[in-house]
Amino acid sequence: DEAFMDVGPGAESLAGNVGQGGIVVLRSFGKFFGLAGIRLGFALADTLTVERLETQLGPWAVAGPALEYGIRALGDLDWQAAMRGRLAQDAARLDKLFARFGATVAGGTTLFRYLRLPEAAGLFSALGERGILLRHFAQRPQVLRAGLPGDEAEWQRLEAALADWASLREDRTKETNA
Repeated sequence: DEAFMDVGPGAESLAGNVGQGGIVVLRSFGKFFGLAGIRLGFALADTLTVERLETQLGPWAVAGPALEYGIRALGDLDWQAAMRGRLAQDAARLDKLFARFGATVAGGTTLFRYLRLPEAAGLFSALGERGILLRHFAQRPQVLRAGLPGDEAEWQRLEAALADWASLREDRTKETNA
């Protein structure tokens, strides 16, 4: 599954190895291209594997407009390069913003950032109360995943919410130490 590979390290993609057989690479238009609503993706595989998949799965109907969006998205290399640059800048900005309030980013992609912190549940709740949604993992309670804000107003709203959270956290620390 290479749904995030459009922004991932290209050297780690298996797409160039499908000709060796036994490898099927799945790609999606929903992540990097932001076209989740059209439910479009594709598989890369060697000819024999493709024939086996076609025999087992049969024809897979895809709407004409969805195909057109996909073709145009894959063909617009200038847009892809510009978007990769913008995402990298926004991810770096988000890392700095979280770090400023004591929430260090531990990884992710340029589409989302991965945070690991003891106060993850508190941050999740504090931001959620402000209408800012993060992903909290039940099996990993110290982990959050944050998407990139979409516009400057969302950046400002996130910054204000983080400032409020940090202030509350500082107040609780002072009360505990008193």
